[in-house]
Amino acid sequence: MERDHVDEILEQWRRERPDVDTSAMGIIGRIGRLERVIGAELDRVFAEHGLERWEFDVLATLRRSGSPYQLTAGQLLSSMMITSGAVTNRLDRLEKRGLIQRESDPSDGRVVFARLTAAGLAKIDAALPDHAANETRLVTGLGLENRGVLADLLRQLLHHVGNPERTG
Repeated sequence: MERDHVDEILEQWRRERPDVDTSAMGIIGRIGRLERVIGAELDRVFAEHGLERWEFDVLATLRRSGSPYQLTAGQLLSSMMITSGAVTNRLDRLEKRGLIQRESDPSDGRVVFARLTAAGLAKIDAALPDHAANETRLVTGLGLENRGVLADLLRQLLHHVGNPERTG
């Protein structure tokens, strides 16, 4: 297996502080490096479609909700794990671009839906195949079986780290 920069870092720590278990740095360090590299690759494809990553996330969340492609701010909030202020700001910006519109619920005026416009639906439907192909390209080096194994391991790690009672 080919060595990487993280292997060099771990080797330095083993030499300098053999009394400290730094093995988890190999996992966390690589996840961090992957996030930066993958993020840049994702952003490149989104830019080809005139989108930023957060815009794609909001549009994709609305699109995958199914027809009529609308959710409340609260539903977007829980689906995207961002702050309520961030949701409002993002919806404002997408509405100005004509990609979503907001509508009050006729049965309860306090509830406001964000809904994809025809332009928003066209934008996400055009971007999605390129995004999916890009992500597939990024993981092809793993092979199908290893992709499943990695997905399972990452799910397990995310479940553990995302649960404060487990991580102490």
